[in-house]
Amino acid sequence: MTIEDFRANSRTTILAAEFDRLAKKIEELRALSVTEAEVKTLAEQEIKDLEMTQAGLFEQMSTIAAGRSSGESIKNSVQALILEIRAGAGGEEAALFAVQLATMYKNYAARRDWTLTLVSESKSELGGYKEAIFEIRGVGGYEDFKHEIGVHRIQRVPATEKQGRIHTSTASVAVLPLTEQNAVAINPTDLEITFSRSGGAGGQNVNKVETAVRVLHKPSGLVVRCQSERSQSRNKEKALIILANKLKEQNTIVAASELSSERRRQIGTADRSEKIRTYNFVQDRVTDHRLKQSWHQVEKILAGELEPIVAAWRDVDK
Repeated sequence: MTIEDFRANSRTTILAAEFDRLAKKIEELRALSVTEAEVKTLAEQEIKDLEMTQAGLFEQMSTIAAGRSSGESIKNSVQALILEIRAGAGGEEAALFAVQLATMYKNYAARRDWTLTLVSESKSELGGYKEAIFEIRGVGGYEDFKHEIGVHRIQRVPATEKQGRIHTSTASVAVLPLTEQNAVAINPTDLEITFSRSGGAGGQNVNKVETAVRVLHKPSGLVVRCQSERSQSRNKEKALIILANKLKEQNTIVAASELSSERRRQIGTADRSEKIRTYNFVQDRVTDHRLKQSWHQVEKILAGELEPIVAAWRDVDK
């Protein structure tokens, strides 16, 4: 099915509209990166994030249009996924926000009796997350997390702010369904594999032996790191599985971008609605901009009580 089909389907109209808004923003950023050289790098990174969000939306629409979203075989199956959280705009405050998002997802996973494993992490000077990658396994896991894809925004007065000013910081979330089978064929000669010592907790073996693995796929430039396992071979195996799934997802992004190329040529007003959710501490409110719904008790939600938001998305998926 094409994006035009999804626009015409009453069950996917809302998601198709969001897909189109992202397409407009991507077009604006591409134009900006050509005219403003100093923001090119930032624009290119944001384009990647938005295209990943688009790919997730396209997959959601495909699932809904096919009538599979409410199928017991999907909702009641044990699903594996990779959850990636990266700090965005806001410096150290954004890295600390990324930790809060990670804690939110960890606690929600625990409430659902899912297994969550840290795959790799990169920390800031104050202990925030520049990047963190987790593997989650549980019944209906991907169904609950697929709507978390995109840019999350937090608005609050940081503890270090002496003048009481509200700061806005962002972090991006990517969710990748994971299969143990080879998602795509990988030529071993295209890989550059290096090993290092793992950092953080994990016991003497993890910290003293070169068990951490970094895999570079040279044709695409994709890099996967894995440090969660106690053996080098198992870390390598998991990294290759994740890489294969990332390459599959990348192919999906390319396909989705091609399908929306006609729409991207249309000129629209500037729209910053690519921020999928805002956590506003001053107003004690969490707003999902796609659903146009808000919930109070922001601290409880960030502590893992995601059920109201998940339930709202389940209603959309019906």
